[in-house]
Amino acid sequence: MTTAVERPSLKAKERPGDRIFATSTIVAGSLILAILAAVAAFLLVQSLPAFLADPEEFKGDTTNFWSYVWPLAFGTLWAAFLALIMAVPVAIGIALFISHYAPRKLAQGLGYLIDLLAAVPSVVFGLWGIGVLAPLVQPFYTNLVEWFGWIPLFAGPVSGTGRTTLTVAIVLAVMVLPIITALSREIFLQTPVLYEEASLALGATRWEMIAMAVLPFGRAGIISASMLGLGRALGETMAVAMVLSPSRDVIFQLLTSQNPTTIAANIALNFPEAHGVGVNILLATGLILFVITLVVNMIARVIINRRKAFSGAN
Repeated sequence: MTTAVERPSLKAKERPGDRIFATSTIVAGSLILAILAAVAAFLLVQSLPAFLADPEEFKGDTTNFWSYVWPLAFGTLWAAFLALIMAVPVAIGIALFISHYAPRKLAQGLGYLIDLLAAVPSVVFGLWGIGVLAPLVQPFYTNLVEWFGWIPLFAGPVSGTGRTTLTVAIVLAVMVLPIITALSREIFLQTPVLYEEASLALGATRWEMIAMAVLPFGRAGIISASMLGLGRALGETMAVAMVLSPSRDVIFQLLTSQNPTTIAANIALNFPEAHGVGVNILLATGLILFVITLVVNMIARVIINRRKAFSGAN
């Protein structure tokens, strides 16, 4: 009588370490979602009285919450957009120089310097904007109004202190520059060497190789880095509050003494004196900032997913 030989199981036995690691990652991911949902729920519940508040509860000439928050939302997006326009080209240029042009020792030193710049507190940037940058650029602003005053963005009267929307945008651009530069540099360094060597073998110059191989490969990473920098600019508080002379108006002029403030700066300046429904109004503006940040990141994710097939990341 013959007995069948048992076939060994094809499925390997899961080790305790694997189970612990898998469980910890699931818990960590779920915890992030739970915290995000808890923050959103808190802001939503605390914001409900602001949507139903009497017009007397709002400062200025506003009659409801939406007329109150709209100039703040505009100032937040306007300052962050200007900062991103200035920071992204410079950051990409620095990242390309470090990754493909600079000698090894110089590249390491510049990399450390850029990383160190990211550790500077926002208060220091605010003090630098007030004490150094604003007086330095004020004469240039005067000339800019004289030369290009016919353009609405540069229309006068020019600010006598230099504490304008453009100054805040420059400060924010310097603040987000290390984030975008560091991430872009790491993405560029991940470009497959085969792509670069193939481009050079076909007769491309170094810049043509970067344009054909490095930048297409790192496009999704550049967008991700820019969105991270934009998130920092949208939520920045102290630097904006210290540099700007705030007003709740929708103003596109960049060089005047009246400037639209941001949601974060408005909360920081008014929260210590707020009471009653005023606290709910400020929390409601925080909810709007939360939604703006979420929408921006969702748009960035859509753009990255569309470009993924052409980025070389796959």
